[in-house]
Amino acid sequence: MRASETNLQTNGLSRAENTPIEWAEKACEALMAKFEPEVLPPDRFHYHQGVFLSGMEKCWKETKNEKYYSYLKRWVDSQVQPDGSIKKFNQDELDDIQPGVLLFNLLEQTGDSRYEKALHTLVPLLKKWPTNPSGGFWHKGKYPNQMWLDGLYMAGPIAVQYGQTFGDSSYIDMMTFQALLMAKHTKDPATGLLYHGWDETKAVAWADPVTGLAPEFWGRAIGWYPVALLEMFEYMPADHPDKAALVEILQDLLVALVKYQDPATGLWYQVVDKGDRADNWLENSCTALYVHAIAKAVRFGYLDPAYMEAAWKGYQGVIDTLTFDENGRVIIGNICIGTGIGDYAHYIARPTSENDLHGAGAFILMCVEMSLAPQK
Repeated sequence: MRASETNLQTNGLSRAENTPIEWAEKACEALMAKFEPEVLPPDRFHYHQGVFLSGMEKCWKETKNEKYYSYLKRWVDSQVQPDGSIKKFNQDELDDIQPGVLLFNLLEQTGDSRYEKALHTLVPLLKKWPTNPSGGFWHKGKYPNQMWLDGLYMAGPIAVQYGQTFGDSSYIDMMTFQALLMAKHTKDPATGLLYHGWDETKAVAWADPVTGLAPEFWGRAIGWYPVALLEMFEYMPADHPDKAALVEILQDLLVALVKYQDPATGLWYQVVDKGDRADNWLENSCTALYVHAIAKAVRFGYLDPAYMEAAWKGYQGVIDTLTFDENGRVIIGNICIGTGIGDYAHYIARPTSENDLHGAGAFILMCVEMSLAPQK
């Protein structure tokens, strides 16, 4: 019997007794116990809080438990000033645009104009965002000409929903262009996977001197891309001229990923295509994002329902890694901490964390989506 199983049984709990939405709630509860919303790290408007609270928002919509809504509203209200300005964020980092997705629901629920003003502060920044020669967004101001897969999650869903909410289709077109450009230049035809990033100028040290591509397929970066596309599809016109191409990109990527799922555990590796290497390791946040994307793609009709077998296997693989602390609160481990782009050794050497915000956010997204799937 593994230690995690002993820990779960000691707390009088069984994995089989918890539904996916109950696991989502347990993760929300663990993070709520750890942090008052006003002190969620880091001390600025940032995607770490944004992805966690996006998961919590989806959990609230399914459970109708008002404490989740209250918690995420308290964080947003600690960041958005009465005049709609945002207390602290980096205006040249896509990572600090992403939490703005939380403002749409708060605006709808409250009618408070400061949430609308904050959206008008954040999203129009994208119209003047620095780009590489092909028009692709720099990931951060300090990373000239670098497109990262992560960036589509940071800017895509908020911009598309903004365009739909405020009747400006140019924002939708802008982000479908970014998504197509990213796939065109990062997709590897041999594996079907997407490289972590691309520097068109080939100036940065990690860039391949011929292609400008990053050297590896990093797990979590690949996860952000399909999750972002699926969020974008919810607010795009069904007949948008770029949608069919993006759906095909989504399908091809998810089908390719299933081939790299570890058959023993259901998890995916930190460096996705190199599971045969002894020093590579299984990572929970990328697995959670892939499971979420596969299940959501099936729910929307973009993937055959047969792919739910891989989703359930991945979901169970993550659940099998969970432990509990002395207070009975869930611990989600095997989460790679944030990372820049590098070589294989760089990714493999990255430390892991427990219950960090983006890892917990990915877990909650997975669990809420799996709660919407036909139960096994």
